[in-house]
Amino acid sequence: MINLRNDGRTYDQVRPLKISFDVFGHANASALFEFGGTKVLVGVTLQNRVPMFMKGRGVGWLSAEYAMLPISTKDRTNRESRQTRPNSRSLEISRLIGRSLRSVVDLSSIGERTIVIDCDVLQADGGTRCACISAASLCLKVAVDRWLKSGIIEKDIINDDIAAVSVGMVGGHACLDISQDEDNNAEADFNFVLSKSGNIIEIQGTSEKAPMSWENFGELKRLALLGVEQIFKACEAAGIPEHKLPEYKVAERSSKRAKPLFSLGNRL
Repeated sequence: MINLRNDGRTYDQVRPLKISFDVFGHANASALFEFGGTKVLVGVTLQNRVPMFMKGRGVGWLSAEYAMLPISTKDRTNRESRQTRPNSRSLEISRLIGRSLRSVVDLSSIGERTIVIDCDVLQADGGTRCACISAASLCLKVAVDRWLKSGIIEKDIINDDIAAVSVGMVGGHACLDISQDEDNNAEADFNFVLSKSGNIIEIQGTSEKAPMSWENFGELKRLALLGVEQIFKACEAAGIPEHKLPEYKVAERSSKRAKPLFSLGNRL
């Protein structure tokens, strides 16, 4: 008899994945990723500038921003833009997404441009950072395909695809792609960011209730490898949406400089 979890899945099964492309009309590529009850919107744009610390190097940059909408959780949270200080969790996840993608992108081939990944959580039911990483990797692949066809870049800059998945020990069972309820009751939980070629990009995790055996960690690793394989297959099945040349342009930087609010010119 096969044991099932509360949502009807087996322990080695990811939640149903639904992908809808081009939900943002102004993004170079975008997608709505739905992992069961977790829903994230991801958009990719290319800007003709780099951060100050990258200027003059002749290479590009990639950055990511992650945020949760106030009603993405069961209990409404305050909008992050109204907080007096940056949300440390969102900042940490933004950095995770950015460095994960930078590990597989050849930024030396785009000149002094910045690839910006925007990730917004519409509904959270566990694994939001993993969903954003997987969605961002696919959206970037779509964007690069369009930049190539538009002549914006000369060669493919993606060295490998990536995906991320959560795993955990719940009630003594190793579980793949854990939901929020499972995460709340997990003895240990980990996030695996892996490449399609089978290499490790990052592993985050902890055993909160008691030390975990290497045997159990090995089982979580096995499930993570199985999980990203399922995600890659779903992304491949979604394909690359049709290229629409007029809609995909590089964001230009305005030549107009904003006048300071308190300046001599404003007082004349």
